Amino acid sequence: MSNDSQDSAAAADSRSEPFHAQGLAASLTVKDLEQSVAWYHRVVGFAVDQRMERDGQLRAVAVRAGDVRLLLNQDDGAKGWERAKGEGISLNITTAQDVDALAARIRAGGGTLDSEPADMPWGVRAFRVRDPDGFRIAFSSPR
Repeated sequence: MSNDSQDSAAAADSRSEPFHAQGLAASLTVKDLEQSVAWYHRVVGFAVDQRMERDGQLRAVAVRAGDVRLLLNQDDGAKGWERAKGEGISLNITTAQDVDALAARIRAGGGTLDSEPADMPWGVRAFRVRDPDGFRIAFSSPR
């Protein structure tokens, strides 16, 4: 069998097998990195995992909550400072914790909920928020 035939056979086999991901991390470009880090850390409860500098300037911060990792990147302004962020995307973070208590924590920390915790028809209790740049996040836990 030629190499081209072997490559074609391998590609066909890989298409028949479902994709099995092992995790997901999101990278968000933010207008004010320190403000975003403070919101994710103090308001929501993420831990600061790693701070990344380039040429002596803080450029990105990774925050983590359990297996969820977000990389917050400082916008460099190259595409304009007023461009909309967070449009067309919503992150869904699942937890075994009480989402009502999490919602209360976010409100107490100065965050605003887009929706109050509610039971959803698909068997979870969930609520939604927006971060300082408008990225939408839904938090849910099984009922």
